[in-house]
Amino acid sequence: MSETAAMAQEAAGAIGPGRLVLVVGPSGAGKDTLLRLARAACSDDHDIVFPRRLVTRESSAAEDNLTLAPDEFRRGQQHGDFAMHWEAHGHSYALPLGINDDIRAGRTVVVNVSRTVIGALRQAYANVVVVAITAPPDVLAQRLAARARHSDGNIAARLSRSVDDARAHADITILNAGSAEYHSRQLVRVIRNEGWHE
Repeated sequence: MSETAAMAQEAAGAIGPGRLVLVVGPSGAGKDTLLRLARAACSDDHDIVFPRRLVTRESSAAEDNLTLAPDEFRRGQQHGDFAMHWEAHGHSYALPLGINDDIRAGRTVVVNVSRTVIGALRQAYANVVVVAITAPPDVLAQRLAARARHSDGNIAARLSRSVDDARAHADITILNAGSAEYHSRQLVRVIRNEGWHE
């Protein structure tokens, strides 16, 4: 893309030319596991970035986020420190503003987001790919029960959550019911724009 085209695109409100890969899916689908494996597989590629989300919940071995107290999060919102923020399951989440610089530099940014913000992100960024990671309902329920994270709240409510927004539809779906290593390789192919399809 030429610099003139990129400037015109950004003037229209869409940040580019880099790719924004949105990883979405229900609780218990294994998003964090596949992202951790994909990050390791892409660690030698400096044009692929896996920024840490800012969350008003403690970080854990399963979820590598930066923890903010609720008042810190509110200040960040007020000061425009976030590229995107949302509420889910009683917590506040945000993407760091620095992703915009990475995308303007032509890098691929890979983030785990709520399905509720896909529409807004599709409008804000020029090159968005949505990867839905899911699993059969019984597998989701087993994983959530095994995780037993108090801050997860009501498991039934998490499993029944849906998003009624046509813009939230995924471009690619990975059914994560088998080997995490195999499914992470599928995700890496999408991140590297190698054209994997199920």
